[in-house]
Amino acid sequence: MSRTIFVNGAFVAEEDGKISVFDRGFLFADGIYEVTAVIDGRMLDNDLHIARLERSLGEISIPMPMAKERIVEIQTELVRRNNLREGVIYLQVTRGVADRDFGYAEAIEPSFIGFTQAKKIVDTASVRDGVAVDVADDPRWARRDIKTVMLLGQVLAKKHAKARGFHEAWFVEDGHVTEGASSTAYIVSKEGVIVTRQNSHAVLPGCTRRALQAVAEEQGLTIEERRFTLDEAYDAREVFLTSASSLVTPIIRVAQRSIGDGKPGPITRRLQAAYLELARTQTAPIL
Repeated sequence: MSRTIFVNGAFVAEEDGKISVFDRGFLFADGIYEVTAVIDGRMLDNDLHIARLERSLGEISIPMPMAKERIVEIQTELVRRNNLREGVIYLQVTRGVADRDFGYAEAIEPSFIGFTQAKKIVDTASVRDGVAVDVADDPRWARRDIKTVMLLGQVLAKKHAKARGFHEAWFVEDGHVTEGASSTAYIVSKEGVIVTRQNSHAVLPGCTRRALQAVAEEQGLTIEERRFTLDEAYDAREVFLTSASSLVTPIIRVAQRSIGDGKPGPITRRLQAAYLELARTQTAPIL
């Protein structure tokens, strides 16, 4: 069956969804996106995602396409119309349509699209058994805190990693891990402290990361926000990643180095269970 998507003010069948060839998102990657996970018909951490959408748009001077409450209504309707029990909702806002020019008029009306993707994100092999991550030099621009649709560096890194048998790629800069191509990176020290890089222009402020901080505090676990090196990761007790579409996923190998005993560790397992419990109780199901 065809999905229902949202394109510039209307719900339409996916085959009828159209945008202009002069959309600046297409011509310049001049736009912002967000992805919200759906589990059991519930949107996870959606208030954080909508807040980050608004912040990212503000950083590149694109106005919100509509009130936040209306965006949530559209997300909810997409879940209902597509009977989405598990998967993600994708939103994208671009600066809008204009003849190709690096400069742009201030009065351009933003383009706004949304669609759902049904996919298994809870009980996957990656979440159960852990994954391996490749390592690559960070090729991206300096404002990685803005969730722009300009993702060529990530696309190429993930393509290369997959060809080499890895699930994800970690970017490294100045000898330190910045983040995954589409995830936040964590290590657990020998002392049981969870370490992840502090928010800055160098990394995307993860919504799942922020939610996990509250979960860790409830579990009596300590999170230290600082840079860490690959050598620290190789020597860590546990390593894991988070993202909206992979939740909390154990990492059992970084490059060619196995982590610990090569199996998901107990702290990662505690965080997985606690985050999933929170996700299933924090909001009412849509369906």
